[in-house]
Amino acid sequence: MALARPDLRPDPSLSTAEMEDLQREIAAAATFDDDRALDPDAVAVEEAASLADGLPPARDGDQARLDPGSGSVNAHDSDAPVVVGVDQAFLTDRAGDRPDAAVSAAVAFRDGTVVEYAHATTPLSIPYVPGLLAFREGEPILAALDALDADPDLLVCDGSGRIHFREAGLATHVGVLCDVPSVGVAKNLLCGEPDEPTAERPAGWRTPIRADDAVTTAEPGTVIGHAFQSRQYPTSRRVNPLYVSPGHRVSAATAVDLVAALCAGYKLPEPTRLADAHAERAKGDAE
Repeated sequence: MALARPDLRPDPSLSTAEMEDLQREIAAAATFDDDRALDPDAVAVEEAASLADGLPPARDGDQARLDPGSGSVNAHDSDAPVVVGVDQAFLTDRAGDRPDAAVSAAVAFRDGTVVEYAHATTPLSIPYVPGLLAFREGEPILAALDALDADPDLLVCDGSGRIHFREAGLATHVGVLCDVPSVGVAKNLLCGEPDEPTAERPAGWRTPIRADDAVTTAEPGTVIGHAFQSRQYPTSRRVNPLYVSPGHRVSAATAVDLVAALCAGYKLPEPTRLADAHAERAKGDAE
């Protein structure tokens, strides 16, 4: 897909200081307010897909049109927003001791149904560094989005958005680059402080995450996201919450409402749950 800000691409050859400076530019360019009409009810997924027999086929209305990885459909046949989940799997080097390529997957949903699968395999240039994930995985994600025919109205990323040391996590970086509303969904809290303790909370519970001293680009106390308990076991509350934050063109409150609408009984939102499964499937095909 065409980039709105190609000057802000995540260049892995930059020094750490240069990467951090670029992230400050990304944060300054990001919009953490609702400036697109994204209604959580319009993107809601009512029923989770069973993966017992593999990924469900992509569909246009009631007619199966596409098997994973084999093509695409026009995802704008309906007025409903197109939600694209992105996630990655990794191929290791010949010694099998470190990842050297990313298999990035993009799965497009419309009306709660998959309409397209796409993926791309790209080399990894640098190791993982906390706070600099976009410089490792940003270009692979852009490659998967380039392979997608559908135009996303919302990107859901497996990683942080505004919950980040410089308010420029993976979801913010990709969202600003593409100028598409985006949301970050992380499994661990990178920075910030929750208003309330997060352990053993019931499904549907949420609390704001506020900027602390680790967030260098926001006033302390600014709401930068939410801890959200997407699911829980009734007899053993051992599922940890998700950490949801706006990436671009979405507010913190709307971001968590959108994720709640996209979770259909599993911990992860359905677009990223299926993107994870599609990445693993494509990885298996590549090995």
